[in-house]
Amino acid sequence: MAHFEIKDLTFSYAAAKGKHSLENVSLTIEQGEFLVLCGKSGSGKSTLLRQLKTVLTPNGKRTGEILFRGVPLKQVSDREQSEKIGFVMQNPDDQIVTDKVWHELAFGLENLGMPAQVMRRRVAEIAHFFGIESWFRQKTDTLSGGQKQLVNLASVLVMQPSLLILDEPTAQLDPVAARQFLQAVQRVHKELGITVLLCEHALEEVLGLATQVLFLQDGALAFD
Repeated sequence: MAHFEIKDLTFSYAAAKGKHSLENVSLTIEQGEFLVLCGKSGSGKSTLLRQLKTVLTPNGKRTGEILFRGVPLKQVSDREQSEKIGFVMQNPDDQIVTDKVWHELAFGLENLGMPAQVMRRRVAEIAHFFGIESWFRQKTDTLSGGQKQLVNLASVLVMQPSLLILDEPTAQLDPVAARQFLQAVQRVHKELGITVLLCEHALEEVLGLATQVLFLQDGALAFD
């Protein structure tokens, strides 16, 4: 079963006076894919990604249908969305909410009421996967941009999502940190089998990873 089926999705922001930011977008996101979403600034990429997680959906008028595993997204609980749909934002500082790395990794699990034993095991496993055990006691505000974004990625993956959405996650990183982050995303896809939907401007770094490329132009899907 597909992760997402998007059918004739049209969206306009509340203050846009009827101008569509997305127009009749239809696509399917299958399990195991690595999708790259591209297009010029203002083409609707971030708007489209934020439609795929209810808590991030902007205020506005939407028509069309979004199904998650065959169920209308609006009927999928916040808990299931938190667990199954991972989302990494553009600005590393926008997603970090605690003062220590270990607490950041555990924060989502704490909010779901996971048993302490489960939390400790998952945090240890994901920290080992990314090789960040030595950062455990470090304050998050002392990390570099690349380190913060890696912590954001780890704190999402500790929830064990089936789909990972990334909205220009390297936009504020230097070239070396950006390359290292994208290599980490590639490992997540290949070794953990997680479906990836990545919006990225540095296409030379990611097109070789993609199984599918989506190109948005003026809110419409011009190429798939």
